[in-house]
Amino acid sequence: MCETRRALLAGCAVLALAGCEVGPDFHRPAAPNPPGYTATPLPAHTGAGGAQAQSFVPGQDVAGQWWGLFRSPRLTALVAEALRQNPSLEAAQQTLHQAQETRLAQEGGFLPQISGQANRTREEISSGQAGLPTSFPGETYSIYDAQVNVSYTFDIWGQNRRNVEADAAQAAYQQFQLEGATNMLAANTADAVINAASLAGQIDAEEKLVAAERQLLTTVKRQFELGGATGTDVATQEAQLANTEALVVPLRTQLAQARDQLSAYIGRVPSEADIPAITLDELTLPGELPVTLPAKLVEQRPDIRASEAQLHQATAQVGVAIANRLPQLTLQGNIGSAPATVGKFFTPGQGTFEILNQLATPIFEGGTLLHQQRAAVAAMKAAVASYQNTVITGFQNVADVLSALSLDGIALAANEDAERAAARSLSLAQLQYQAGGAAYLTVLTSQTQYQNAVIGLVRARAARFTDTVALYTALGGGWWNRHDVAPPPEGFWESLKP
Repeated sequence: MCETRRALLAGCAVLALAGCEVGPDFHRPAAPNPPGYTATPLPAHTGAGGAQAQSFVPGQDVAGQWWGLFRSPRLTALVAEALRQNPSLEAAQQTLHQAQETRLAQEGGFLPQISGQANRTREEISSGQAGLPTSFPGETYSIYDAQVNVSYTFDIWGQNRRNVEADAAQAAYQQFQLEGATNMLAANTADAVINAASLAGQIDAEEKLVAAERQLLTTVKRQFELGGATGTDVATQEAQLANTEALVVPLRTQLAQARDQLSAYIGRVPSEADIPAITLDELTLPGELPVTLPAKLVEQRPDIRASEAQLHQATAQVGVAIANRLPQLTLQGNIGSAPATVGKFFTPGQGTFEILNQLATPIFEGGTLLHQQRAAVAAMKAAVASYQNTVITGFQNVADVLSALSLDGIALAANEDAERAAARSLSLAQLQYQAGGAAYLTVLTSQTQYQNAVIGLVRARAARFTDTVALYTALGGGWWNRHDVAPPPEGFWESLKP
């Protein structure tokens, strides 16, 4: 009978310590599983533009260091330096550490809080207080006191456990914010490199046009001297040359700004960055493009995982708000010693102790706690809607990029055809003009067409690289396949499971 009673008391003690967790338990929302990303099925490849077509590979994983697939050592080096030196990543890393330490601090509530203190009080009693004649001096003495205080609040309703759960979810949010910042920094650095290469290509094309137009101006002047051209033709060609030279200036400005932006990405000031000049010819277009299965996208995109963590945190906060309205049981006690002299601390007869069992419950708070609970529920519902919107936006991003990539090859092929046709047209027009068989206006029109075609071709080439970067980013960036971000503490992910 005695053993049964002891077992029953032990069970009651465990229940008192463990209690229950009020409020809703978090469950990861079901992942959408549409048949595809785009309204129409994707083609097998991206078109016949350039020397290489890109193929879509459904279910293929995203490489952790996808920027290496462009096979440009200098691009790879710049991205690696950005991930190593950019101050914003260091700030995100420290914010993550802060969230992780906050969660560990909250876990301290599972254990008793113990503190100690020691006091020495010097007092003087007047002769009147001591019952002595006023002619006697007052009595001066010291009071010593030392004690250890212990306090423990039983987590009956799971309030502390919900707080720990909320802090763990906040740490998960910061973890995925860091992963997302890393992905975006890599993508922005790669885009800046591609943009700089595109601008350099456009500048090179414009400078070649300037040289050709100068040569044509010489021809027009010669024709004018021979009576085969008018003064208007000469003036028009001079204006055309000046306009083409003027187009180079903003391109140079944009190139300088793109290089300055690259300097910021790698964590340096522009004067000390020493950014290498990279051309589009140095970049290799990846031949295979991964297309993550739609059901897996919610696991891979950091923004979706961060939104999920916010929903988890909001769900846990509902439990905290409910627990705040329920009774709280606290056990407090202290043990100490209060001797007359220091040398008699903790000697027999000098000890003190106090034990307090406190049950406190809110009775009237003017509706504060009720409305705080309702506010927490509203925040949870808002987090649900925000999560759904983030998921929809993520699928939209992937669909937009896939649609662009499926047409990029076709656009490049069209621009290549346009450039070749414009080059032939300009060459024929110049030969006919020199032979006197064509008007100068024909040459001028051919010049403008060729100029637009050359610039369009450079931009179409760059667009394929930029959209390829966008696809890797839209699919999550492959953060799960690399280790450039410090992992969370051991057991972190398990702590988030409901």
